[in-house]
Amino acid sequence: MEIYLLKSTACLLIFYLFYKAFLEATSLHYTKRFYLLGSLIAALLIPAITFTSYVTAHTASTNELTASMTTTQPLPEATGITSLWFVVWTIYGLGVAFFGIRFIRNLSKLYTRIRKNIKVPSNGFLLVLIRECIAPHTFFNYIFMNKQEYELQEIPSEVILHEQAHARQRHSIDILFMELIQIIFWFNPVVYLLKHTMKLNHEFLADKDVLNHGIDTVTYQHTLLKFSSKQSAPILANSINYSFIKKRFTVMRTHTSKRAGWLKMLLLLPVLTILMVGFSNKETVVRVTEEPVATQKMIQNAARIDEKSKTHQEKATPQQVAEYNKLAKKYNAISTERMRVNGKEFTRISYLYGIMTVAQRENAEPFPAFPPPPPAPDAPKVKKGERSNIPPPPPPPPPAPEPNEVMSPPPPPPPPVPLDHIIEMAKDGAVFYYNNKQITSDEAIAIVKKDQNINISTNSNNGTHIVKISSNNKK
Repeated sequence: MEIYLLKSTACLLIFYLFYKAFLEATSLHYTKRFYLLGSLIAALLIPAITFTSYVTAHTASTNELTASMTTTQPLPEATGITSLWFVVWTIYGLGVAFFGIRFIRNLSKLYTRIRKNIKVPSNGFLLVLIRECIAPHTFFNYIFMNKQEYELQEIPSEVILHEQAHARQRHSIDILFMELIQIIFWFNPVVYLLKHTMKLNHEFLADKDVLNHGIDTVTYQHTLLKFSSKQSAPILANSINYSFIKKRFTVMRTHTSKRAGWLKMLLLLPVLTILMVGFSNKETVVRVTEEPVATQKMIQNAARIDEKSKTHQEKATPQQVAEYNKLAKKYNAISTERMRVNGKEFTRISYLYGIMTVAQRENAEPFPAFPPPPPAPDAPKVKKGERSNIPPPPPPPPPAPEPNEVMSPPPPPPPPVPLDHIIEMAKDGAVFYYNNKQITSDEAIAIVKKDQNINISTNSNNGTHIVKISSNNKK
């Protein structure tokens, strides 16, 4: 998690420096608005992107691979580092709670102002008239103004157009989005810089909208200077008296051609490429495939030859390495299905591989994946009259009993107890009759309890048991 935060901060800083160097002084205010929002989203996504590359590795057997995995030594527990990270995450949680509470409080203040003060419809917007001395500011469709100045018509039309531009272009959405990001990344100083820059670009957009209505630039600038001394506006609102008046005056007189704008945006492509390569994640997935049994045996034989040859020479000569590479390259170029192995060449390449050192094997051609040996031939058939080592068949089973012998049948099961039978039928939902008169299950149980020598017959009709009870006593 900490690596992700560092990467996202670095990406955001690079996007911010690119904006300050190439875009802020231009008149491409709409492009800059989407750039600032997009750069924030990209800085959060790039460190989360993972590029996966696949590498195929061969293992001698699955058991050996499992054994190597299970013999890994466990890492010692770092209790001191765990305690430190607990403190860090506690501080982070307190920061999130502080900025979250502040955001909710600022939002509730705006809601209270809207609810408790007079609201006047004007050109599709709602003017909220407040008695306090405030600077005009906007939150979504609500434009907040001083009640006395509005009634005395002391608020210039340029100011109203400026605030209507904020409301019409939905700048409050950007501010709320930045406030939520600030709650999560409150520790990141670049987030505060980006938030301030985004608000300033909102003022550029509103200033441009006012001038597009035919307002004289000098007159509008005098109006901005007049309202620059007013009180500050709420954090979640757009206000006409936002800071950097001098920079706003400079941008008003700036005109950037479309061609220059496209050239500046094209510079962003190499920046994006560098960020994707430098700050995304790289993951290598090893695909482990089990080598054929024949190849395993060949390598084992080569290892045995290696052990025997250690007493004679320490490593293979350059001529022997060249001979091995020639043979290995020949067989590696042939698929396993089409490979025909020469016995002498196989013996030679196994010997050369066995006497090579580890360093020589790493720099040489990989050992060929020879096909498995052909299956063993079928067992020879024994001709009649010849002796065979095949064991004799098992003796036959004992003979079956003679037909004359009569097997005694098993004894019949004991008859069911009448009371138990009635209770079992009652559980199955049977219908009971006593002397051809329908009775309930409780009555049937009571009758059987009273008279154990009673006739009981049970039939089934469409899955329903019918139990008929009759008395043995003749009246």
